[in-house]
Amino acid sequence: MKLGIMTGGLPDANASIDYYIAMAQDLEARGFPSLWLANIRSHDAVTAMAMAARETKKIEVGTAVTPIQPRHPVALAQQALTASAMARGRLTLGIGLSHKVVIEDALGLSYAQPANTMEEYLKILTPLLRGEGAAFSGDHYRSKIELNVPDAAKPVPLIVAAMGPRMLELAGRYTDGTALWMTGPRTIAQHVLPTMGNAASAAGRPSPRVIAGFPIVLTNQVDETRAKIGEMLQVYGQLPSYRAMLDREGMAGPAELALVGDEAALDRAISQIAEAGTTDLIAHTAETDPGAQARTLDYLQSRL
Repeated sequence: MKLGIMTGGLPDANASIDYYIAMAQDLEARGFPSLWLANIRSHDAVTAMAMAARETKKIEVGTAVTPIQPRHPVALAQQALTASAMARGRLTLGIGLSHKVVIEDALGLSYAQPANTMEEYLKILTPLLRGEGAAFSGDHYRSKIELNVPDAAKPVPLIVAAMGPRMLELAGRYTDGTALWMTGPRTIAQHVLPTMGNAASAAGRPSPRVIAGFPIVLTNQVDETRAKIGEMLQVYGQLPSYRAMLDREGMAGPAELALVGDEAALDRAISQIAEAGTTDLIAHTAETDPGAQARTLDYLQSRL
């Protein structure tokens, strides 16, 4: 199991393009294989990660994840191909459906038939990311177009945020895997991997990646830290898709899912996630007390 770093899931006063570039450079120097940026209400993750990759040499950068509804699939394909060229082929595009409260309430767009929307989106996006033309007409999207970005990777690696059975089937059939959040090891082993893996096998695709994000803090103040994480991540326990994954895992909320404790406790938790079949754990550190992020990052580096 690879051990990467995720950022952007929590508000960060330091967030800037220079900050992401410096983070990517530091992580690359430390030996981390990947950096992933959530696309929420700060920087555009595709652009920011392309810039970070441009200033590094080997680290994989990815979006975890970019919502699809605000961008037509052709527009996102063109952006991703351009970002891949900027990143010299080291960009992985992660996409997702976001949530009804964001798409309808905040953006005024439709959240009807989300899985059907994703399937139509993938039927246009995936051939374009392979450097092929996309001719498709459906209920939500239409296209008849080719793109020419010769210096992009062919294909641009693509993952989908998938938790329900239909979305996991789409991820396995069309993409390189899934990006998870608020999803525990038991759910990964018993639900995510079998559903997505069977779909990939039926489609003749390789075994998919399971890229799982977890909040993580190295600390001896376990109860206090979990309480702070519960406050920071409270909204994720209320969103229906994440709530369903927490319920599958038998957890009351995000604080229980977080990896919190001393080195031995974190070692056990990481091993459990690996044993579940996770291919990439992407750790989201949190400054629950002064110095928490720095010491947690040092610990994670020791695990590489």
